[in-house]
Amino acid sequence: MLHRISCGALVMRENRILLVCHQQPGQQEFWIAPGGGVESSEELAATAERETLEESGIRVRATRLAYIEEGWSAEQRILKFWFLADYVSGEIDVSANPASGESIVKAGWFALDALPQGHVFPDPLRGRFSHDLAAGFPGAVKLPLRKLLF
Repeated sequence: MLHRISCGALVMRENRILLVCHQQPGQQEFWIAPGGGVESSEELAATAERETLEESGIRVRATRLAYIEEGWSAEQRILKFWFLADYVSGEIDVSANPASGESIVKAGWFALDALPQGHVFPDPLRGRFSHDLAAGFPGAVKLPLRKLLF
């Protein structure tokens, strides 16, 4: 079984969150905050910042660990660290992503009460995220283990 460590960024700008849309032929599309795998000796926060730039063209600064997520499938076990991140600069551009086969087709900024239809990750975005954000994330929240859909 493959084990993977990855990090993502929960980037808020003008009360909207940054999401990227993955879509592959024959599969459901899904929206997710930008993120991806840790490279060699890279620090976790740096991974969230790099992946956000690669996937969306947006520069951010990771500020605080928000969620720790575990997932599994028949092929892999994943541990993902979600960071709150401040917008630094840039405009959305999904065309420069260096990862082949990433399947990111678009990105956008969404109000928390108007997220895209369908699957949106991480799961707390449709529930507790607004409350956790208002409370200032006094500590990282461990999310329940879930089966990976994609």
